[in-house]
Amino acid sequence: MEIAQYKDVYVFVEQRDGEIQSVSYELIGKARELADQLNEKVVAIFAGHQIANKANELIAYGADCVICMDAPELKDYLTEPYTQAITQLINEKKPSIVLIGATTIGRDLGPRLSARLITGLTADCTKLEISETRELLMTRPAFGGNLMATIICPKHRPQMSTVRPGVMRKMERDAIRKGEVETFVPKFDASKFRVKLLKKVKEDKGKIDITEAKILISGGRGVGTKENFEKLQELADVLGAEISSSRAMVDAGIMPHDRQVGQTGKTVRPDLYCAFGISGAIQHVAGMEESEYIVAINKDKFSPIFQIADLGIVGDVNKIVPLLKERLRITN
Repeated sequence: MEIAQYKDVYVFVEQRDGEIQSVSYELIGKARELADQLNEKVVAIFAGHQIANKANELIAYGADCVICMDAPELKDYLTEPYTQAITQLINEKKPSIVLIGATTIGRDLGPRLSARLITGLTADCTKLEISETRELLMTRPAFGGNLMATIICPKHRPQMSTVRPGVMRKMERDAIRKGEVETFVPKFDASKFRVKLLKKVKEDKGKIDITEAKILISGGRGVGTKENFEKLQELADVLGAEISSSRAMVDAGIMPHDRQVGQTGKTVRPDLYCAFGISGAIQHVAGMEESEYIVAINKDKFSPIFQIADLGIVGDVNKIVPLLKERLRITN
């Protein structure tokens, strides 16, 4: 493999029903930083159907070039059509780096691309840097979050990684930013299409994704029961907040997985994060330590959560929360 032929930082843009997902803007922001260090371009891979009119949004958020693959086969994400199309694009364009969101789509697509391209893939990265030798340093937690492993891919290209939503920061939108928009027409082998999308059924949860929330009230083992989580919900209603939790409450069946913050859940960075009854294990802290302001309540004054909290209260969370709720109601 002639590694010198490969250049530029490519980002797979995830869209659902034509709407670009926030993780794509986050990755373009990080790609901009990496590409500037390499003196290369940021290229967005934009696949879908009748989506070209939104290409300029990707340029406004930091892309130098957007490659549109517009085809009926790409309207909704299906593994084989997307894998075929993007594999062809990468083989032709030869990017040095490819970044993919570690969403349900990205976690399905990434491994298949790496297998067909015969290159490596580092999953769930929390940090990306460029080394002195211009290689991508991909850092991710290992051994249950107790170690951080930095992985390189020196002999194969592209260097590929998936990055969890909420980890990277998107750039400020620049409406006057200029860039190029290209068209790439993939050739599909429909004989390998084994899956068809018959119908889409959406669950209306009536809740904001916790990665988008400005205020999060997160409960842990100290909250304990479903009834006590209902009290947290009452406090959240007063504050206009969303409810989240540690893994312990998900494992106990009290909270759904999409509300979990931490290494095996979601990474969040709200303006206010309330850690109630959460000890502060490294796996949980990894998912919320970038929050703007952290408030913690825990009975154990030696809990690790107090080491990162801006404000800490030592006490029984289930006694303090009702008092806090009433005080806030009076204030409001």
